[in-house]
Amino acid sequence: MRVAIIGYGKMGHEIEKVLVERGHTVALTIDVNNRAEMMTPERFEGVDVAIEFTSPATAYDNIADCLRMGVPVLSGSTGWMERKAEIDALCGELGGAFFYSSNYSLGVNVLFRLNRWLAKVMANLPQYSPKIEETHHIHKLDAPSGTAATLAEEMRVASEGRVSVAKDDIISYREGEVPGIHTITYDSEEDVLSVSHSAKSRRGLALGAVLAAEWLVGRKGVFSMDDFLAI
Repeated sequence: MRVAIIGYGKMGHEIEKVLVERGHTVALTIDVNNRAEMMTPERFEGVDVAIEFTSPATAYDNIADCLRMGVPVLSGSTGWMERKAEIDALCGELGGAFFYSSNYSLGVNVLFRLNRWLAKVMANLPQYSPKIEETHHIHKLDAPSGTAATLAEEMRVASEGRVSVAKDDIISYREGEVPGIHTITYDSEEDVLSVSHSAKSRRGLALGAVLAAEWLVGRKGVFSMDDFLAI
């Protein structure tokens, strides 16, 4: 498939490596310096899918432009969720394809499922106090991370509000070049239960994004990793 990479920083370069390894063609690479020139229907002619990893300030416009050009788009940008409903609606109006996840790591998405199951169990054990901690590299713009915010929201929904960690109460650390660590902890006077995922590199995120992009081509609608993994 022919792919446009929107956001050509460290993550964009990692996605490019995985695409090439899997036999795909990188048709376009777009960043803040060439966006005005490259983000046009002419440039996107023949592009099968766009993979967008940028910033909270630019994600919405990037995704919307892809949908208006009729190009399926997958995004991993975080920090713009207050406008996601608008993108979902636009995708439906245009009959497009949009895939979103706050984290494309296969391991993290297993953690999401464990988190939902655990929240349901812990809802009946009020002696445990929940906590979410996350650590990322110093270049990450949003805090808490989109992954941590997703864990908190899914915890609340799965437990019907009986187990919750407010977004403002998520503990965030920014250290060196850490790819990402997310830990869910339940603490009581008697013991501590923790579930954690630690990324070794950005490659896991890039691989998950490319696999999801391969899956997205040819589909219509709004999708997530739950649809892709179907578990």
